[in-house]
Amino acid sequence: MFRFFETLVDPYVPYPETDVPPRRLWPFLRAYARPFRAVFAVAGVMSILVAAVEVGLIWYMGRLVDVLSDLDPAAVWQEHGTELVLAGVFLLLLRPAIQAFDVLILNNAILPNFGTLFRWRAHRHVLRQSVGWFENDFAGRIANRIMQAPPAAGDAVFQVFDALTFSVAYMIGAAILLAEADPRLALPLIAWFAAYAALVRWTIRRVGPASQASSDARSMTTGRVVDSYSNIQSVKLFAHHDREIEYAREAIETTRQTFAREMRIFTLMDIWLTALNGALIVGVVGWAIALWMQGGASVGVVAAATALTLRLNAMTGWIMWSVSTFFRSLGVVKEGMETIAQPIDLLDRPDAAPLRLTAGAITVTDLSHHYGRGAGGLDRVSFALRPGEKIGLVGRSGAGKSTLVKLLLRFYEAENGRIEIDGQDIAGVTQDSLRAQIGMVSQEASLMHRSVRDNILYGRPDATEAEMIAAARRAEAHDFILDLADPQGRRGYDAHVGERGVKLSGGQRQRVSLARVILKDAPILVLDEATSALDSEVEAQIQATLYDMMDGKTVIAIAHRLSTIAAMDRILVLEDGRIAEDGPHADLLARGGLYAGFWARQSGGFIGTDDVAAAE
Repeated sequence: MFRFFETLVDPYVPYPETDVPPRRLWPFLRAYARPFRAVFAVAGVMSILVAAVEVGLIWYMGRLVDVLSDLDPAAVWQEHGTELVLAGVFLLLLRPAIQAFDVLILNNAILPNFGTLFRWRAHRHVLRQSVGWFENDFAGRIANRIMQAPPAAGDAVFQVFDALTFSVAYMIGAAILLAEADPRLALPLIAWFAAYAALVRWTIRRVGPASQASSDARSMTTGRVVDSYSNIQSVKLFAHHDREIEYAREAIETTRQTFAREMRIFTLMDIWLTALNGALIVGVVGWAIALWMQGGASVGVVAAATALTLRLNAMTGWIMWSVSTFFRSLGVVKEGMETIAQPIDLLDRPDAAPLRLTAGAITVTDLSHHYGRGAGGLDRVSFALRPGEKIGLVGRSGAGKSTLVKLLLRFYEAENGRIEIDGQDIAGVTQDSLRAQIGMVSQEASLMHRSVRDNILYGRPDATEAEMIAAARRAEAHDFILDLADPQGRRGYDAHVGERGVKLSGGQRQRVSLARVILKDAPILVLDEATSALDSEVEAQIQATLYDMMDGKTVIAIAHRLSTIAAMDRILVLEDGRIAEDGPHADLLARGGLYAGFWARQSGGFIGTDDVAAAE
């Protein structure tokens, strides 16, 4: 039974992805709710039916009071026995069946699947964003919004069918019931409903923005806390425990204040609601008693009116809380939309085709990129790499080396100029096909919090176990991997490496990362300080592997340790975003220019960084 309802909607159903999601709340939610339209319709009908049954029971209680008042026990059974039996059957069988169907639709068909669909699609959309987009926000805040918004949307849907539809149908039924008994009894209910609607309006106009502010504050707190945890080594190294505590305290206090302002709204709502409910009971029940005293209403009408108002009195707090929760949840969704509904900022062109790599020639023409600042980055850089040619990139920090690599990988769209691979402008090919042809070993070898096997296979998921181990051996990683163990008892290639690989040393991370690139075996190779985290003995071993890897590939290598790139075919020296020198190692030394100065000043093979720019 449960499985039937749980599978009514597939949360992973294919859908047309959009690069520019709706930025307004209701169109945004409608897009996510499209697979649930039929189920939502059934849920609405069932909610109305449940409310009608509840009002009908109160009506029948009033009728029963009149029957018992007018007849002796024997006559009651004789005249109404069948009716009473049918009422009992309804209460024992039909009413539970209606209620069960209602909650199965809501709890088992909608709630688990709607939140799952929301989170799945939101994650897919966010994962399509560019590297630059992620660099402009806290990873913790992005993740918090992805995790907060779906359950909030689910809560909003739940309140629509569990409370809002039910309560509207119930109040309409209550007014009809009272009007049928005596039209005058409906007047205090109508007056109360108008005042109640005004209170609801006052509440929702304030609770939505307050909830959004509170949710935003919680996301900021999460972002700051995760930032501290992610950089715990720096926190400890610089002894900034108290500084981080204060940094988090500011966000936590902001969260407390915004939540306190939100709770003020609910406190005022509760106070006014209690007063209104008192007026409802006095108005309806008092009037019903007055009509009975005048002979205008039966005891059953008084009983039904009393039961109805007491039931409404009990429901109004729940209804108000449900309404406020509904808009509060919408506030959380709206805050989440600040991340989830952002358009994709780096797209493949509509006519983009896969990169057809035939030789591996790279041509850079008049390339400029300043990150929108007008300075820094690259400025009108042009050069060409022949197929299989190997070049080194040298320059002070901020000279533009990393910017060039990011543009080659299309982590950013170049502001001016172009990069071509085998005559194809990379701006006109698909991003995935471009990056599939490039292997990169970076200075900061960041690993997934997964097993060593999973991390190496990330380079080529369809590789065999033997190929994976062979890559680890070539990266001088196999022996230390066999000695690994994690707190859960997993060993060797099954051991997990911790968030960003923190359970491994820098050299171990670098070798696992290198094994991943070896396994990928891409025809274009980018090395960004590939051996910077290795000790001299291991570096000597890895250098031989790297030179072996380079055979037949087009290579771009960034290094401050000049000895690691001295054997390259050419060396490009970048200065202030431009190519200052270009040539083989020996020729550059003979010129006596920047490169020769770096070589002369290096200590242990590192470029002197006395004139370090702000950022690259």
